[in-house]
Amino acid sequence: MRFALIGDIVGKSGIGLVTSQLPALRQRLALDVVVANAENAYNGSGLSPGQYHSLCEAGVDVITLGDHAYKKREIYSIFQNHNNLIRPANFPDTAPGRGWTTHALGNGLSLTVISLLGRVFMRPVDCPFQKVDEILSREDLPPGPVLVEFHAEATSDKQLLGYYLDGRVSAVLGTHTHVTTADQRILPKGTAFQCDVGMSGPHNGIIGREAKRVLQTTLTFEPITFLVADGDLQIHATVVEVEDQAPFRALLVDRLVWTANGPVVEPRSDV
Repeated sequence: MRFALIGDIVGKSGIGLVTSQLPALRQRLALDVVVANAENAYNGSGLSPGQYHSLCEAGVDVITLGDHAYKKREIYSIFQNHNNLIRPANFPDTAPGRGWTTHALGNGLSLTVISLLGRVFMRPVDCPFQKVDEILSREDLPPGPVLVEFHAEATSDKQLLGYYLDGRVSAVLGTHTHVTTADQRILPKGTAFQCDVGMSGPHNGIIGREAKRVLQTTLTFEPITFLVADGDLQIHATVVEVEDQAPFRALLVDRLVWTANGPVVEPRSDV
């Protein structure tokens, strides 16, 4: 079984690239499930209901959000009516939305997707380690692989969670920094890991924002609205292949870079 996590989708151009390229991408890589982080889709912060529907129609099965989950209040209606949009599970229990979901694979198994927010250099949230333990111990968790997306700032924070969950989930993949890391690997007990999947959108800027404005406010301290950058559109994702039976250990984890002209960097095929 193969699934992919598409890194933080940034802006209208990022949405446009993903929705136009995803059918070909899914077919070429024989993906069973596609998960995408879309918390930066609306002008660089938040997700609108229209964008949610566009991604689903294009073939995204599960959409995750991070620290910008509630930037667009209109998204609350999607939380109420759809189960495939999730926010970090270690938000307070009273927070709108849900922190994990399952996607049925049609063979009696499901891919469970859990979203967690880091605590190093991030807003105060509940303990991600305790929260993921709570979810994994649920009796209603369906059989199948588990993907944990860790939306976190510090690489050490992400590595800690990776080793904490090694052998207990199929993959721990990081998001949030918008910069793809080259540390994709399978941990000793069979869990796929990568500190950050990267960003999907305009790479001609500062993590998706127009470089000139970011530089201006950095040099002058003048408060300026950051705009989404233009140019060099790329989809950054990570593909994981796992065993088709318990304990669903990872067989492959590798990076994908895809543009409007097709793949630039493809996962290995030596499984």
